[in-house]
Amino acid sequence: VQLVESGGGLVQPGGSLRLSCAASGSIFRIYAMGWYRQAPGKQRELVAGITIGGNTNYADSVKGRFTISRDNAKNTAYLQMNSLKPEDTAVYYCNAELSHTAVTGRYTYWGQGTQVTVSS
Repeated sequence: VQLVESGGGLVQPGGSLRLSCAASGSIFRIYAMGWYRQAPGKQRELVAGITIGGNTNYADSVKGRFTISRDNAKNTAYLQMNSLKPEDTAVYYCNAELSHTAVTGRYTYWGQGTQVTVSS
């Protein structure tokens, strides 16, 4: 299984970016997908998560500014980031909790990360 993130880059404060995370490989079902971030010198933290049913949760620091969504048919999750702040600067990682077949257990996979830099 591979998770490939895209959409990161450099943006000015107040700007927007949309991240994508595409999962591929031996996948039966993806139960949940999430976006995490890690800034230099800090621990990795959850930014937003979404279940197969569409239930979402967000870190308090991004509520009202970020929106997570997913396309189950494409095994892809998105993170729309608006009103970006310098403190949003970090490497953003995608993860997915999934099963390979109808009878196997659940496994968690991570992407390689994409850099988001918010600076003027």
